[in-house]
Amino acid sequence: MKLVCAGMTDVGIAREHNEDDFYLSEGDEALCVVADGMGGHRSGEVASAMAIRVICEYYRETSVDGEGDEILVEGDRQMRLDEYRLVKAIRTANRSVFQAASASELYRGMGTTIVSGFFTDRGVYLAHIGDSRVYRFRNDTLEQQTEDHSLANEYVRMGILRAEDVEHFPYKNVITRACGLTDDVEVDVSYRDTEAGDLFIFCSDGLSDMVPDREILVAVRETTDLEQLARNLIDRANSNGGADNITVILARVED
Repeated sequence: MKLVCAGMTDVGIAREHNEDDFYLSEGDEALCVVADGMGGHRSGEVASAMAIRVICEYYRETSVDGEGDEILVEGDRQMRLDEYRLVKAIRTANRSVFQAASASELYRGMGTTIVSGFFTDRGVYLAHIGDSRVYRFRNDTLEQQTEDHSLANEYVRMGILRAEDVEHFPYKNVITRACGLTDDVEVDVSYRDTEAGDLFIFCSDGLSDMVPDREILVAVRETTDLEQLARNLIDRANSNGGADNITVILARVED
């Protein structure tokens, strides 16, 4: 299998500066990361850039020869090495952002969402904190692969709010988990088998809040050129209001 990627970020219409950041690699270690910073006074962009840098440094410093199928035990949990490295990288980033925020009044309270994917020969490990998302397009169907760590999603799970009413929920952008707000954080991680033709979309909520899933699906069907698709998705978000920074990574699995 081969991975083909494209990534793009845009400030949007309503914001003065971009607090999103992203990283993608198609090399020996196929890693995709989107970070959506928060904190004000430009500290959000500090948090997202720091998280991306620490995650990439961790991967460079812990390179693995051969397969990542070795089983590791952490507490009462068993993880394969590839899964462990992804989770550990994000938790290392979390601590770095938290320590920086604790050491400076300027950065107090800063944090960032993280959504990431580490692709292997057979599948992909997905890990996230916050409400940045991963979608998968397969067999002409678009499916969300992550579950938002948000107040709105919690209310939906509890039956307090209907899914169709989330768009108009006044606190839909309140997140319940983020990278850098506490000394340690729980990282949600899952594994998906991959097939040739699978397209994974990693995005900040500047896309998912502004472009409904049905419109994302229409855009995906319109072109197979990943650079053009990334631009089209960002253009749709801006056409729908561009209320936030918009970041998209597209990763397609090919023979």
